Amino acid sequence: MSPAVGPYTPIVAAGPWLICSGQLGLAPGADGGAPALVDGGTGPQLTQAIANAKGLLESQGGSLTDVVKSMVFATDPADFPLINEAYMAAFGDHRPARSMVAVSALPMGAAVEIEVWAFRDPS
Repeated sequence: MSPAVGPYTPIVAAGPWLICSGQLGLAPGADGGAPALVDGGTGPQLTQAIANAKGLLESQGGSLTDVVKSMVFATDPADFPLINEAYMAAFGDHRPARSMVAVSALPMGAAVEIEVWAFRDPS
């Protein structure tokens, strides 16, 4: 998990809900340096971004299987097949509701970002 790159909280618990702010494909920098985008573009960045979201969820007692809604932002609509491939590899047979939005730019020059909402059953 990498720290927030702006003035926001990476994850908020609200009752049974866990809401993750948008996650980029950031990995810790070498020798404790600043986080940096993983190499390889959209697919590897989304894989890392989902891993970051997973770590945030787990820090609050949640998991990817608790995700009920995701929102994926991408700078190139032509990358949607790569996004689907990385998304399915991470979520397996679990299929949360999802929106995909093409955007002109993302923070730090990222190619893709994902936001997730998870519901932990209180029973």
